Amino acid sequence: MNEHPMIESLFGHLQALWGHAGSATVVMLRVTLIVLAGWLLASVLQRAIRAFRVRIAARLDDREAVKRAETLGRVFRYLAAVVVSLITGMLVLGELGVSVAPILGAAGVVGLAVGFGAQSLVKDYFTGFFLLLENQIRQGDVVKLGDHAGLVEEVTLRYVQLRDYDGHVHFVPNGQITTVVNLSRGFAHAVLDIGVAYREDPDAVMAVMREVGRELRADPAFGPLTLEDLEIAGVERWDDSAVVIRCRFKCQPLQQWGVRREYLRRLKHAFDAQGIEIPYPHLTVYAGQDKSGRAPEWALRLVQAQAGG
Repeated sequence: MNEHPMIESLFGHLQALWGHAGSATVVMLRVTLIVLAGWLLASVLQRAIRAFRVRIAARLDDREAVKRAETLGRVFRYLAAVVVSLITGMLVLGELGVSVAPILGAAGVVGLAVGFGAQSLVKDYFTGFFLLLENQIRQGDVVKLGDHAGLVEEVTLRYVQLRDYDGHVHFVPNGQITTVVNLSRGFAHAVLDIGVAYREDPDAVMAVMREVGRELRADPAFGPLTLEDLEIAGVERWDDSAVVIRCRFKCQPLQQWGVRREYLRRLKHAFDAQGIEIPYPHLTVYAGQDKSGRAPEWALRLVQAQAGG
C-alpha cells in the first residue's frame, strides 16, 4: 500500500526536474538566439555603413573628402558595434533573470566616479569626436600635433597614430592635442631661401631662378605636381655671408618636398653654368690698433708673410 505514494513522489520529482531542465533549455536557446541576432545585426550595420561610405566616396571627386568619408565610416562602424553589444548584453542578462535596472543605476554611479578619476580619458573621446566632426584630421594627412609630426595612419576617438619620416610610430592622445597643423589640405607651398654671394647681381640671379622654374614646370614628371609658376618674393635678408632671395612654388598636397629638392638640384647646375657663387661662411679677422694707430706685431708679420708668399 505504501508503494504507490513512493512511486507518485518519484514521478513528481522527475517531472519537476524535467520542468527545470526544460526551462533552462528554453533560456539557453533564447540567449543563443539573442547573441546570434546581435552578431547578425552588427554585421549587417557594419556592411551597410561600409557600402554607404563606398557609395558616397564614388560620388566625390575630392580625394580629401574621400579620406574623410573613410575615417568617419570606420568610426561609425565602431560605434555601431559598441551599441549593439551593449543592447545584446542587457537582453541576455534579462533572460538570465538578472534585473537590469539596478545594474544601470550602479553603472551610472560608477561611471560618475570613473569620470572624475579618468577625466583625461573622457577628454580624449570628446576631442576625438570633434576632430572628426570638424574635419581637422583624416587618414593619410601629414600633420603636426604639438611636438609630433608625421603621416596620419589611424584616427580613433582615443588617439591619433602618426608615422614620422624615420618610420617611428607616435600615438598622440586626443586630449593632448591643442593645435593641429595640417600640411596636406588643398595645396602646399615649397618655400626656398636661396643664398648667393654679395658680389652677384640679384636681378640676374632672379632671372636664372625664373628660367629654372619654367623648365621644372615643363618637365612631364614634375610639371603636374606644381600648380603655378615660380613666385619670387625678392631679397629676403642680408646674412653674414650671403644675400638671401626667397621664392616658392604652389604644389599639389604632399608634393612640396619633392618639388623643392628637384628645384634645388636644377638650380645648382644652373648656378654652376652661369658662374654664380653659392657662398660659404666668410670670416674677416681684425687685429685692432694701438693708440698710435699701429697694428700689433703679429698682424704685421702675418701681412708680410702673405705678401712675400
